[in-house]
Amino acid sequence: QSFKLLGFLDVQSVPCARESVLYGSLGSLVVGLGHFLATSRVRRSCDFAVGGFICTMLGYWFYCRYNLAQHRIQQRMIKEGMRNKVLFEGSSLDPERKQSGSERSDS
Repeated sequence: QSFKLLGFLDVQSVPCARESVLYGSLGSLVVGLGHFLATSRVRRSCDFAVGGFICTMLGYWFYCRYNLAQHRIQQRMIKEGMRNKVLFEGSSLDPERKQSGSERSDS
């Protein structure tokens, strides 16, 4: 069974959603409690807690999605490199193959 936040964000299937919500709630607690301890104003501290939740959640969301995109790009490059290695291994197009002196003079 999936958990949907605000009725549309499926936290289990969307990458980075679970971690963003958890870090956002921790940020909310830290900011709200810190502001309350500093000022003793309850309503204003709740406002700061909501703002802390939104800022922390969005900040971690973008950070996580950026890292995920970089990771996917690296995976794609490695996959293509492995495919090319298998395809060109032993052929004249193999970059690792050493050319001897007689092969250089022929071309």
